Order: sequence, then C-alpha cells, then structure tokens
Amino acid sequence: MQNLSPRHVKTEESQRLGVVSGWYSIKASGTFVTGPHTTQEDCLSKIAELNPPAAKKKKF
Repeated sequence: MQNLSPRHVKTEESQRLGVVSGWYSIKASGTFVTGPHTTQEDCLSKIAELNPPAAKKKKF
C-alpha cells in the first residue's frame, strides 16, 4: 500500500516541470502517480481507488 496525497500544480510550476496544471496524487517522495485531475475530489477519488481502506480482521 502506498501513502498517496493530493497536490495541486499551478501553471508556473507546471511549465517548469513540463506537466499539465492540475491535481496529482503523489508519493511521500514527491513522485507523481496519477493526474492531472480537474478537481481535488477527482484526485482523492483516484487515491481511494488505489489505496482501499484496510480490511478489518474478524474476531473469533
């Protein structure tokens, strides 16, 4: 499981990085994983899809 977080890349930074402006999911190291997404909600949705909540263990 990866710890991904949303990050918005503005126009100035996108030109410097050579990417499209928008929301990206990134690793803790700063590596882009998905994107660009048009909204933060879209980005968070993709993160949830890639990182489903841990399944709770059944108690016997």
